[in-house]
Amino acid sequence: MKPYLIALAVGLLVGVIYGLLNVRSPAPPVIALVGLLGILVGEQLPPLAKRILAGTPVTLSSLREHHAHHLFGPLPRAKAPTREDRV
Repeated sequence: MKPYLIALAVGLLVGVIYGLLNVRSPAPPVIALVGLLGILVGEQLPPLAKRILAGTPVTLSSLREHHAHHLFGPLPRAKAPTREDRV
């Protein structure tokens, strides 16, 4: 969760800098982001449909079992916090 918060904070900081400099953001328009959301939701539908057609009960844990293989290999996992991380 921490990397997502850091990414959001950096994005907000860059947005503020762009606003102060009156520069248009190179980010895609909202319609492109909505399309990206559709892709993310759509990629979850085939495994869900397969489970429904097979008569297998669909539960939250069964939805979490399906993990798409990432193009660049497995995604990094969060490491368990160590004693040094807590200080």
